[in-house]
Amino acid sequence: MSAGAVARAPLDLRLAGVALGAWAAAWWCLGNGPGAAAVVAGGAAVVAAVAATGTGRSPVALGLVGVALGVGMGAAAAAPRLAERDTGALARAVERPGSVELRLVVRDDPRPAASRRGGAPLWVVAASPEEVTVDGVRRATSGRVLVLGEHPGWAGHLPGQHVTVDRGRLLAPQRRDLTAAVLRTPARPRPLGTPPWLQRAAGSLRTGLQEACASLPGKPGGLLPGLVVGDTSKLDPGVDDAFQQTGMTHLTAVSGANLAILAGLVLAALRGVRAGPGWSAVLAALAIAGFVILARPSPSVVRAAAMCGLGLLALALGRPRAAVPALCVSVVLLVLLDPALAAAPGFALSVAATAGLLLVAPAWSEALQRRGVPALAADALAVPAAAQAACAPLIAAFTGTVSLTAIPANLLAAPAVAPATVLGLLAAVTAPVVMPLATALAWLGQWPAWWLVEVAERGARVPDGLLPWPGGAAGGWLLAALLVTAAFAARWRLPRRLIAVVCAAVVVAVLPIRVAAPGWPPPGWVVVGCDVGQGDAVVLRAGTASAVVVDAGPDPAPVDACLRRLGVDHVPILFLSHLHLDHIGGLDGVLRGRSVGAIALGPFREPPEGAAAVHREARRHGVRVVSVTAGGRLTAGAVGIRVLGPQRVLRGTRSDPNNNSLILRADVRSVSVLLPGDAEHDAERTVLAAGEPLRVDVLKVPHHGSAWSDPAFLDAAHARVALVEVGAGNDYGHPAPAVLAHLARQGARVLRTDLGGDLAVVALADGTLSTTVRGRRG
Repeated sequence: MSAGAVARAPLDLRLAGVALGAWAAAWWCLGNGPGAAAVVAGGAAVVAAVAATGTGRSPVALGLVGVALGVGMGAAAAAPRLAERDTGALARAVERPGSVELRLVVRDDPRPAASRRGGAPLWVVAASPEEVTVDGVRRATSGRVLVLGEHPGWAGHLPGQHVTVDRGRLLAPQRRDLTAAVLRTPARPRPLGTPPWLQRAAGSLRTGLQEACASLPGKPGGLLPGLVVGDTSKLDPGVDDAFQQTGMTHLTAVSGANLAILAGLVLAALRGVRAGPGWSAVLAALAIAGFVILARPSPSVVRAAAMCGLGLLALALGRPRAAVPALCVSVVLLVLLDPALAAAPGFALSVAATAGLLLVAPAWSEALQRRGVPALAADALAVPAAAQAACAPLIAAFTGTVSLTAIPANLLAAPAVAPATVLGLLAAVTAPVVMPLATALAWLGQWPAWWLVEVAERGARVPDGLLPWPGGAAGGWLLAALLVTAAFAARWRLPRRLIAVVCAAVVVAVLPIRVAAPGWPPPGWVVVGCDVGQGDAVVLRAGTASAVVVDAGPDPAPVDACLRRLGVDHVPILFLSHLHLDHIGGLDGVLRGRSVGAIALGPFREPPEGAAAVHREARRHGVRVVSVTAGGRLTAGAVGIRVLGPQRVLRGTRSDPNNNSLILRADVRSVSVLLPGDAEHDAERTVLAAGEPLRVDVLKVPHHGSAWSDPAFLDAAHARVALVEVGAGNDYGHPAPAVLAHLARQGARVLRTDLGGDLAVVALADGTLSTTVRGRRG
């Protein structure tokens, strides 16, 4: 180690201790309140004083002093904010029943989110309250509030906009952050004045970028604004899911990579004209500030700007070794300014990735170069590998999965990121002035964006590319220990060769077996109940790569993944039993990337928001919508369908949409299946009274196994196999123990998606049925 490195070590050690201490203390205090924060701050001050005066300058003492200082600072910064959160005027208003009036400042762009049960979309808005009025008494307040707005008037509001909401209901928050309350309101927000001019300018640029990308193909056109300024409002849900599975989500959110590209270009240009460090630092800072204005100064953007900006400025000032201290200082400053960042997964991943790039990537690149790898190729391999290695334990802890495709996917994506970012940024800047030029730049930018989409989608199709892993802290620490052990062992030739042999054996032997015979779906499958959470999605095999699908679950990603695992490319007809969100929310997941003949709906078209959503998605994908009624018959390949209900439109029941669900009987080869949607006893009795043939081999248990089924209906079905489509840990009490007991007394084999994952029914050659579960994967 050089003399300079030795001299820097104490500073780096102390700063790292301060950063980790502040981070850990703020995180712990968020869940334990202001009293705990005050105690921790006082205790940390005592420990720091004792360690500083009594233990000298040993590395252990320096680290202890740094950690104690950080803990004290983090707790002290969190205490007043936690006091406001837990005891302020807004917290007291939560405990009072009735409607409230709030004056707010919008903190981030309102984003739409589907409401439960297919109602009107909600607008999720992060805001800062200024004044709360309860029972006519007006009080000043501060802190944070999360708005769930039912009125479409929330759309288009810019950060910094002051608004008044004249009626709403305050709910207690459920998140571990500084949010003091959740405001649910049907009211239209009333603007007070106009947003700041910087936000109006940024909004104009963002709108211009969207307009420039409007004529591009859907997937790259939706990705480009997300890649450039984090605007994912037009991002295809399938692309978003593929980016998540391949560890490329950092490309669809503003991160240090965006700022590094921009500031790197500025620094490279300045070096070309021999500009000094001072000018380089100033102009790089201006470039970062301009980008923050464009991407909106939300917490994620400010975090990325602080981390990337400090490191780049240190390099520009001719002090590249100051990058690690700059990272530590940025962590401390951000946690002190906003303690809630300590509990934000994005913050943790950003810090980990930056630390990996600064501390691990250079060593790995040098090691590769010593073994004859060209410098450019060594950097290209080391950078994504180091970032992914640093982030993998956190991702495993957060998601319970480990991606095997993240490193190769990011390696393949890397050459396209900078061209797409630069061309998109130029399109945004030129759009308000010369829209034809902006459109041309966006057209050029679509090609690198198209490559990124291809990499993500093909990576997401790799068999077992996303492996299950123990979640939580234990899983994260386990993976971290394995990675550290492997990196340490790789320093010697023999362990390195053993690791290489094991990896090669997996690639050469295991992977081809998984591709050729992945074990799912089982041979001879006829019916599969997809694990889509708290919702329904049933697949009936119509032929090779073809299936009839009944319902689409609540989200696009799970049903799309289920159909991909089954190899379904063509859906002759998609039945939607009724229009609640847990049956139609995943519609895009069935339609995207597949040929779909038609979407079939029953006669009851409520709630109207659900019907509008179905027709909107159908038009977007060019799929026709047809109506079916009781008595109708359809055939699609090996699947024959008979519509048994609803016999008539029912009104005034406990749930009219549920009781007007399509009730279908399907015959798949030699297997009969009853699919009653969410029908309850009112609908079931009308079908029983009509004398329809209900005895089947397989029953999709009505309404996720709720207690609202008529036992006579279950007796009439008398199924050998009962499939319960239900979400793990749901708060509806599904499935009801009485229903499960009734099915068991009939002798039915009961399978549940919350316990078994995807459920398959297999028709054997001798006419008997077999069942297979895929198992829950993360």
